Amino acid sequence: MRVLLLTQVLPYPPDSGPKVKTYHVLKYLAQNHQVTLVSFVRDTDKPEYIQHLKTLCERVITVPIKRAPLRDLVFLGKSLLTGQPWMMLRDERPEMRAALQALAATTQFDVVHADQLNMAQYALPFTKSRKVLDLHNALWVLYQRMASTLPLHNPMKYLLLRDWRLLKNYEGEMCRVFDAVTAVSEEDKQSLIEAGARSDIQVIPIAIDTDKQAFIHRAPSSPHIVHVGTMYWPANIDGIRWFLDQIYPIIKQQVPNVRCTLIGARPPEDIKEREKSDSSLKVTGYVDDPLPYLQDSSMMIVPLRAGGGMRVKILNAFAQGLPMVSTTVGCEGIHVTNNFDILVADSPQDFAQQTIRLLTDAALNEQLTLHGRQTAEEQYDYRRACAPLDQIYQ
Repeated sequence: MRVLLLTQVLPYPPDSGPKVKTYHVLKYLAQNHQVTLVSFVRDTDKPEYIQHLKTLCERVITVPIKRAPLRDLVFLGKSLLTGQPWMMLRDERPEMRAALQALAATTQFDVVHADQLNMAQYALPFTKSRKVLDLHNALWVLYQRMASTLPLHNPMKYLLLRDWRLLKNYEGEMCRVFDAVTAVSEEDKQSLIEAGARSDIQVIPIAIDTDKQAFIHRAPSSPHIVHVGTMYWPANIDGIRWFLDQIYPIIKQQVPNVRCTLIGARPPEDIKEREKSDSSLKVTGYVDDPLPYLQDSSMMIVPLRAGGGMRVKILNAFAQGLPMVSTTVGCEGIHVTNNFDILVADSPQDFAQQTIRLLTDAALNEQLTLHGRQTAEEQYDYRRACAPLDQIYQ
């Protein structure tokens, strides 16, 4: 079939959750279909990224997108006037519509596959094609949770409190007008149905390539906690502050030689400042290759209190053999078993004690390592996980 894939971020390299999800869907589709990729691109996207995607796709068309505070304010004003979600309006670009109109004039597609809710608006004009909406999460739930964790003095709290309600209506409406809808978890499916979506949503989890995510043989020089995740994402920032303020001091009391490394792009200044007063803490920012840190690690933490969809970093960690402690929200949507392939804790005291268990109990550490890899291979490899797309396309 001829497939048009619309993406909000260039799906290569697969170095963040949304990119990992979309890249493996693309890899799966490219095995049996002629795929045209149309994607927004940022200044950080390099020509070699596009060249790699051309090895999978029949065509790759890119449209530059920039966000700026002044532009965001304009879209906020438009949102106030129209009642449309600000999160959707700020990705409205006439350049994308023009590129797709030109493409539609020359090519008939069997399937238009909109990746993430932001791209749904661009699929609607393709009235002669079957349309699939591929949702990475239930956005309204994600922003509702984020709003609940922000302090009262943060203006973003009030924007999110307004926007999640608008998103709930918008998300339900979009799900009803597409021919097929996919969600990454049963929890997201139920949240979308609550928003008024169709009931026949197909759950297809985020997938990884377990051949590419090779098992890591770790040899930590001392008890070493790692966290991997973009440090400009509000939910990650909130989780790390919660960990550093309420959990890490308990761990340091019982494991005095513990170390903690935070890996991820654009960490806030207040988190970077903590490194200066705590010799056990390292804040790396973005690193091209986190492998040396992972080889020197004892375990990983996922201290999320807000979020939606699935955490790709957990799937990657399973494949790499990294045992971890996560909150319930952090591992939501992933088929895990507490004390088998992961440890789950939600209060600061419990999170600290579970972390201490993994740092000090070698047998438990090894058990989670092996069982996590098993979970990744059996349930989340893209060659298995993406197979329901075949039936949807047919």
